[in-house]
Amino acid sequence: MRIVGIDLGVTGAHKAVIANEHGQALRPPISFHTRVAELDQLVQAAQEGNPDGQVQAVLEPTGMAWFPVAVYLRGKGWHVSLVNSRQVADLRRYYKKYAKSDRIDARVLAKLPVVSDVPLVPFPLPSAAAQACQRGCKQLNKLQKWATAIHNRLIDIDHFAWPGLENIFGDRFGRAARWFRAQYYNPAAVVAAGSAGMHKAWQDSQIDGKDAGEWIEALVALAGEILTLYGPSSPYLEWASLQAEVQREQAQLDLFETLIDQVRRQEVHPRYQQLHPSGHLESLQGVGLDSAAVYASFIGDAKRFPSVAHLRGWSGLIPKSSQSANSEASGLSITQAGPALIKKYAYLDADVARRYDPQIAAIYYDQMVRKNKHHDQALCACATHLLGRIRAILLDQRPYELRDVDGTPLTKKQAREIVQQRYHVPEEVRKRNNKRARRERAEQRNERKQQKESPAHL
Repeated sequence: MRIVGIDLGVTGAHKAVIANEHGQALRPPISFHTRVAELDQLVQAAQEGNPDGQVQAVLEPTGMAWFPVAVYLRGKGWHVSLVNSRQVADLRRYYKKYAKSDRIDARVLAKLPVVSDVPLVPFPLPSAAAQACQRGCKQLNKLQKWATAIHNRLIDIDHFAWPGLENIFGDRFGRAARWFRAQYYNPAAVVAAGSAGMHKAWQDSQIDGKDAGEWIEALVALAGEILTLYGPSSPYLEWASLQAEVQREQAQLDLFETLIDQVRRQEVHPRYQQLHPSGHLESLQGVGLDSAAVYASFIGDAKRFPSVAHLRGWSGLIPKSSQSANSEASGLSITQAGPALIKKYAYLDADVARRYDPQIAAIYYDQMVRKNKHHDQALCACATHLLGRIRAILLDQRPYELRDVDGTPLTKKQAREIVQQRYHVPEEVRKRNNKRARRERAEQRNERKQQKESPAHL
């Protein structure tokens, strides 16, 4: 058997180290590019003197540079394993603490299958539909982040330019609010138009026929206050420039929202329906089309996870552990391994599920009330249980059934009533467990400790 550690280069050459089953290098490192002729030379070199013909390639998921290499080597019958970059970094520090190079990384990758306490399993290459869905989900997430950033910038501008504007519009980014920013962000223009002029301008725009403009009176009054605050011609604020800025921001926001809708309709949702035509994932409380697409495309064949524990470990939502002698640390952060989108949507979906699913709500209640966890910790615990249900749905190909903690089947209405009656977390518990309260208690403990140790106390 041969083990081939490959350190991938995004723009430069790749480095490969061919080793035996004990991780011992058999020849100097080989440099190659993603070209068929050079890949053939690597395959030929790895098979020289290989009695059983088995080869295991170990790669880091460097960008997408791994993909064409993995596809080609898989076609040659190799076992291809993708490993966590943190594992490689830790092992490299052990072997070469003060040096790093492509050759060292390739040697470390070749040794990893030998020293790892968990056998490296072949990475299941996603189907074309699964990969397209994954890429669509990533692009959708990126567009949503950009749109959220614009939301935040516009809110920041509103706060200093129009203090009190948040009380005028029910939706800060509804049609009326966007029209106001685009046309009348200068308070002098609002005051000059007056209520009658603003009503006429709003009706003439025909943007929203259902909105009669009840907000206009309050907006005109607020504009008068803004003029009083800054003065009719403030030397500190140029309204024309501010108007142009919010117009550009909203133009970008419109573009991103159009692209978000396009990616959803043309990429994510059709690919998800192709991968999971039954739609059983959506039977879980809190799981919508976007998150179901993430689970279906990234998890893929649920059989590759022998148990729920394997799926939870892969997701990165389990906490780190630190135990020595009779002591064991608690409250540690999660490992953060696995795809970021899996963690994101499992967390968000669990926050919805704990409001409607008694079993998830019981876990959240226990974490908050009995174990004194804060909200984020409790939700991470719920998210890992949600992933277990997702695995069961993908394995059994049947919809999820709402049940009480004793297994009694429930309707959605019954489940909601049980959650509200049995698993409502009191507000004082939330305040007791939140990060601010925990930080204050820690500061108080440190102060008491310092007082005891200070000479004045003696």
